[in-house]
Amino acid sequence: MPTFDVVSELNAQEVRNAVDQANREATTRFDFKGTGALVEIGEHELTLSASTEDRLVALYSVVQDKFVKRGISLKALDPGRIEEAAKGSARQRVGLRAGITQEIGKQINKMVKDLGLKNVSSSLQGDQVRVTGKQRDDLQAVIALLREADLPVPLQFTNFRD
Repeated sequence: MPTFDVVSELNAQEVRNAVDQANREATTRFDFKGTGALVEIGEHELTLSASTEDRLVALYSVVQDKFVKRGISLKALDPGRIEEAAKGSARQRVGLRAGITQEIGKQINKMVKDLGLKNVSSSLQGDQVRVTGKQRDDLQAVIALLREADLPVPLQFTNFRD
């Protein structure tokens, strides 16, 4: 029986490259000169810092631009609130979303079931959802449905087997 897995993963190397490019642009752009604009990468989050809140918003825009250019979905970014830091500067933590939570997995399962295709089933397995069906066309219809769905995490479809 044909199957595929629905996963939500981030390519760590691409994220690191996007952050490096954003930092490089922040050091060379005229409007960032002397603002101390910096993007630091952590385990599951980015930390943006700049001298003013306006520069921080502009830096976040640069990060978004670099993520798009590197082919990383903006749904992977979970911006936190802007905080005051030392000496009047501003800081913002931006979480990196990866993995399908129980709640989102249940939502995907419900969408597959509501599609009403016979012989198509889905099951939550850890941080991925496995979809099984008798016909390849049915599975492709499920992929099309999930691509159109507005879920809060970026989805990839892996492990397609006939």
